[in-house]
Amino acid sequence: MNYNLFSLFIVVLLTSFGRLSNTTKPKDAPVTAIENPASGALAVYKMLDANSFSMPNPESFSEALEGFYALKQKGIIQKDILTLIDFSKSANTKRLWVIDLKANKILFNTLVAHGRNTGEEYAQTFSNAAESFKSSLGFYATGEIYNGKHGLSLRLDGLEKGINDHARERSVVVHGADYVSESFIKGNKRLGRSQGCPAIPVEMNEKIIEVIKDKSCLFIFHPSRNQSAFRKLIS
Repeated sequence: MNYNLFSLFIVVLLTSFGRLSNTTKPKDAPVTAIENPASGALAVYKMLDANSFSMPNPESFSEALEGFYALKQKGIIQKDILTLIDFSKSANTKRLWVIDLKANKILFNTLVAHGRNTGEEYAQTFSNAAESFKSSLGFYATGEIYNGKHGLSLRLDGLEKGINDHARERSVVVHGADYVSESFIKGNKRLGRSQGCPAIPVEMNEKIIEVIKDKSCLFIFHPSRNQSAFRKLIS
């Protein structure tokens, strides 16, 4: 082989290899929760970028993440977005998190209301019944946006039979409300309450709905939650 031709071949080969190497993920780049769903919940929890927000409790996050993976595998949800609401916490604290599991980052952390018959400052009792004015626990798939009596709103489909599957017919939706605010807490010693909807601050409403709409996972946690209906769903 001609020496000059052979040299040209080596240069082309090395250049091609360099390009291929640059397309691979750096060894020290963090692995996301979506890339490695087998990761334990604690490992994923430690990878989360809090983004200046508070972190959810590991217990509620672990239960939410387990359900997210199961629902994603079955195709019931489609986005890599997880909304976690922890009703074990005081209504006067920011107990809703929207988490991007692909980027390992908390996008939002804000106040959220529970139903008027679910409790005062703390959520205590829950129901799937119409006109109960109570919140329902468990896993939901987010639905479509519409404009209703509360303005821009997001429909929810409860996934657990007997626990939250009447959410759509009960009009349990995500919407903004004036009574979900720090000023309301200051004047009333507690956050306002809804008719069962996970109502959020008006100024956060459009931003959050736009991110979580159309088949993302929403989970409402409380230590009293019975997981049997969810186990049947994913079995």
